Amino acid sequence: MSILIFFLVLFVLVLVHEWGHFIVAKKSGMRVDEFGIGFPPKLFGWRRGETEYTFNLLPIGGFVRIFGEDPDKHEDSEAIEGSFSSKSKKAQAAVLIAGITMNILFAWLLFMIALMVGVQSFVAEEDAGATAQLAITGVLPESPAAVAGVQPGTVITAATVEGTTLETLTPGAFTDFVAQHPGVPVTLAYTYAGEAQQVQVVSAPGVLEEAVDRHALGVALAMVEVVSKPIHVAFVDSAVQTVVALKDITIGISALLWDAVRLEADLSTVAGPVGIVGLVDDASALGFTTLLMFTAFISLNLAVINILPFPALDGGRLLFVAIEALKGSPINPRYVYALNLAGFVLLLLLMAVVTWNDIARIR
Repeated sequence: MSILIFFLVLFVLVLVHEWGHFIVAKKSGMRVDEFGIGFPPKLFGWRRGETEYTFNLLPIGGFVRIFGEDPDKHEDSEAIEGSFSSKSKKAQAAVLIAGITMNILFAWLLFMIALMVGVQSFVAEEDAGATAQLAITGVLPESPAAVAGVQPGTVITAATVEGTTLETLTPGAFTDFVAQHPGVPVTLAYTYAGEAQQVQVVSAPGVLEEAVDRHALGVALAMVEVVSKPIHVAFVDSAVQTVVALKDITIGISALLWDAVRLEADLSTVAGPVGIVGLVDDASALGFTTLLMFTAFISLNLAVINILPFPALDGGRLLFVAIEALKGSPINPRYVYALNLAGFVLLLLLMAVVTWNDIARIR
């Protein structure tokens, strides 16, 4: 099921990106030869005006084929009305930026929908309402809770020791309850991914560095409550969240690239397709709005990666347009083709390495 959700998320995000290219190209008077859903081989399609709309076998996004966008295939396209290369550099740049812009706007929309539907938010114990729940937000490695298989995102519904049930489910009360019964199995009733489950965990000393002698399970706790916001508040808050997330992602990717230049990049921290499948599964297990917000973060990651001035990416093509504008003449199509091909091969190699790391982590 997680693989299907992953493909659906990827399909929608790439489709949104390509639709941005498509609509701006049309508005700029460019001839769009094909708008493809999925990647070839072609299954079926229909033609409306100059554009063929196709459904293809591989469900991993989509593509837009604009006449004259690849000068190596249409060497004289600059003289043909409606071609990509016949339009102004501003129009060409607008088409290239449109996909990235759509990914950012789509992330904003997803954040806004999630905030309106309701997102689990942390609340202080004194501010917790009647619907607030005690949630496990983190689990220490090799702690009693980790050994028992307790996962972050678990909502504790009851805690019992030797027939005594904790009446007040708050972080402070739960921590004291466990410490008061050292070495005694604690029976936790909880829900995870919408399923009610039960597990026994035995507390141990030395789990917490700040309290070595205190018995603990090794979990971080917080009160969470589903909070929904009216549309006008969600509109502003989602915009702020989009800007903050975009800034953080840009800083993170920039730092990774800088480490790569110095040959110090740790690719084990990067999730490829296999790793993202697992992350999608975790997000969907925590609820619909969590999946929406995770999809928004992926959309912003795609936007930042695509704007990089690297051949085969939108940013690389945008760089070529800028160079042509400065020099006042087109770049030799053979050079453009060679650079794009080299960039594409490097991206495939990087994807292979990251995917291998994903598989190694599973093992």
